[in-house]
Amino acid sequence: MRLGAAVLAVLAAACLAGATAAEAQGPVRVTFVGDSVPASISYIPAAQAQLRRGLDVRLDLKVCRRLVQPSCTYQGTTPSSALEAVKGYGRSLGRVLVVNVGYNESADGYRQGIDRVMRAALALGASGVVWVTLRETRDIYRWTNVAIKTAAKRWPQLVVADWNAYSSGKPWFGDDGLHLTPTGATALASFLRPFVWKAAAAH
Repeated sequence: MRLGAAVLAVLAAACLAGATAAEAQGPVRVTFVGDSVPASISYIPAAQAQLRRGLDVRLDLKVCRRLVQPSCTYQGTTPSSALEAVKGYGRSLGRVLVVNVGYNESADGYRQGIDRVMRAALALGASGVVWVTLRETRDIYRWTNVAIKTAAKRWPQLVVADWNAYSSGKPWFGDDGLHLTPTGATALASFLRPFVWKAAAAH
């Protein structure tokens, strides 16, 4: 009994020390770079609150964004590519980068684009990158997902968040099966949280 009590005391002390260290460091800084599909999170307070719980999240979600190629133009505005956005944040990028981009382009060159974004994010101090799969409403998105999942074999710091599988059959989308309803935005925010924490611990 004494030995068991001693072990419990050591575990409790370790947990307390870990919690204290985490509090001292402050919330994990996360930058979320995406296109118009996850952009609904920007307009839904409940989704933002869910995603930001215990995290310091910066949302950079732009209509028409592409991964590394020049983005398309919507209503006279052309956003930066995901790669340009990542580089633009410099060392303020944070410990975790979340990428949800690919609906405005083909799968051609996406593999190489992933590598460029990964190199940039890690060089700027990110511990890990959460890469969100695309909803496979078109064949080209399926091939993009192949590139994403294959990249995880090259990059141990890349955490695949398989939104396509998780969201299958869910009533969270508009007529195109891609863009999110308010409920869908909150679902995406909840879905991403464990992947963000996993990426924060990546090396």
